[in-house]
Amino acid sequence: MIDLRLVREDPDLVRASQRARGDDPGLVDQVLDSDARRRAALTDFERLRAEQKSLGKQVAAAQGDEKTRLLTHAKQIAEQVKALQVEADAADVTAGELARRIANVVEEGVPAGGEDDYVVLRHEGTPRDFVAEGFAPRDHLELGEMLRAIDTERGAKVSGARFYYLTGVGARLELALLNAAVDRALAHGFTPVITPTLVKPEIMAGTGFLGAHADEIYRLEADDLYLVGTSEVALAGYHSGEIIDVSDGPLRYAGWSACYRREAGSYGKDTRGIIRVHQFHKVEAFSYTTAEDAADEHRRILGWEEELLQLAGLPYRVIDTAAGDLGMSAARKFDCEAWLPTQERYLELTSTSNCTTFQARRLGIRERTATGETRPVATLNGTLATTRWIVAILENHQLPDGSVRVPEGLRPYLGGLEVLEPVKP
Repeated sequence: MIDLRLVREDPDLVRASQRARGDDPGLVDQVLDSDARRRAALTDFERLRAEQKSLGKQVAAAQGDEKTRLLTHAKQIAEQVKALQVEADAADVTAGELARRIANVVEEGVPAGGEDDYVVLRHEGTPRDFVAEGFAPRDHLELGEMLRAIDTERGAKVSGARFYYLTGVGARLELALLNAAVDRALAHGFTPVITPTLVKPEIMAGTGFLGAHADEIYRLEADDLYLVGTSEVALAGYHSGEIIDVSDGPLRYAGWSACYRREAGSYGKDTRGIIRVHQFHKVEAFSYTTAEDAADEHRRILGWEEELLQLAGLPYRVIDTAAGDLGMSAARKFDCEAWLPTQERYLELTSTSNCTTFQARRLGIRERTATGETRPVATLNGTLATTRWIVAILENHQLPDGSVRVPEGLRPYLGGLEVLEPVKP
């Protein structure tokens, strides 16, 4: 959650962050009001508690009518003390509930605005000129069906819309991508983890996913568990309630999991193929580090994502996501978007978020400083590879006959296979 000390000391910064996100800056004043009432009640509580203790000594020494009078007064003070405790507790609960509705404070330099207000930082690679090559590109689903790699018809028959089967080289290609991601993660000091895909409500809430976008999440009501949309959730919960050691550098985990998203509100968007689906696989980078190192670790994760995009031979751009398009926990997010030839647009393949100390505060994850004090750590996450990459790989590496050239960096993971060939009917 937001640092209450920051709200008290620099409320204008928090209000500005809320406005940049398109959120309500008035929440800041509501938090301050509840916090002020809590602190005032505690001040009066402490004053009366001191008076109560003093009266106890006077009662012990008094006799007769004086003792009766002092006992009556002591009873009145006891009732006031009890009422002030209730008032302080209620104000504390209210302040906490309001503070949990305030999103993380965005980093300086994050573009203001909504989904379309991102800033393009750079382009990498050059999209193919299919006109110059003399053929019209096929989209990923047509290619996937020719290769017997993607089967959305049977996916819909068995599970409904936005489900699919990956078969043959489709399944092999996904495994190649994910294994390549794990290998690169190992090379950069990550510990691979197969994570749970069902988590408790307090873990889901702690990561900030039960805010404005809670309708994106599948919930199993009978068990009071949530299906994760990313292994970030399980990895953030891994050290919940713990004091961890990041003094020698970040703790890095690479989580491999199935992911589930309801895609609420996406009716009519990307309905063809496997761009926007309810279930997919992903390898997610997750780092715990110090607050001071978080921005540098964020850039490092972005660099590792780009290594994998280059391994897959994809032209892409890097964008600085606008504040209004950030998740609740993110202070900044960089996306890498690959060129999609048949739609002549860029498609998000990776994102990496710096969540600063926001998630760690909610989940109780701390480090011990050199002075012996404890403080929240910073958490960061980033996509290393996911099912959606198949879309960009098929379209960008296709050949005129519907075959697909395997990117050189992925060939070792496909037994040296250089070209995926269409399967004859």
